[in-house]
Amino acid sequence: MSEGMMTSEEFDRLYRGRLECLATSNLSDALDKLGISAAVIGIVPQWGRTKVIGRAITIRMIAAGAAQSKVHLGVDAIFSASPGDVIVIDNRGDLNNNCWGEILSMGALQKKISGVVVDGAVRDVDTCEEFGFPVHARGTVPITARGRIVQEAWNIPIRVGNIPVLPGDVIVADVNGLVAIPANRLEEVLAAAEVIAAKELAMVQALREGQSIIDVDKQFNYEQMLKN
Repeated sequence: MSEGMMTSEEFDRLYRGRLECLATSNLSDALDKLGISAAVIGIVPQWGRTKVIGRAITIRMIAAGAAQSKVHLGVDAIFSASPGDVIVIDNRGDLNNNCWGEILSMGALQKKISGVVVDGAVRDVDTCEEFGFPVHARGTVPITARGRIVQEAWNIPIRVGNIPVLPGDVIVADVNGLVAIPANRLEEVLAAAEVIAAKELAMVQALREGQSIIDVDKQFNYEQMLKN
């Protein structure tokens, strides 16, 4: 990780618990409120209803032959990661070529990495589920990456969907999708998301208590909630 970046211990102490209480939809609304484009659709758990939270360790993939492969993809990123980090792979949404599987999952599990998110396809999802390692991606394929794609670089700026992701940005991925929160905006995004989540919880509670949806909508001014 880059010099001066928040450590995994600091992140866990200050932010992990707060993020565990929020869905990506809460965080996406907060990002919208603050004018930050940082949400991605279509990258979802490939088994179960897993949730992944942590600082980004980034990897960028490229077609085999376009760059020389110096090491098997992901190995150096996994080796360098701290407990709780998230591996984030930019494979440009490629659904034909896998760039994550069971060996990498077991290696990441041993390093206590929170999970992997892939803008593209993965494989060995059944074995990853047996391991209990969260894998979020756009889809699955059975074929190997060998001879098809290689790791171009790691711990560099990448793109996931239509958003930039920098090493150390905070990743939250769940069944709704993924957000990548700029590390220098994390506190204000969290604060805004917590207010939004509290309002939505109050609305749900009012509906459970029998109030009409018209009255609840008027009381909370839901349509304008992100402007308040």
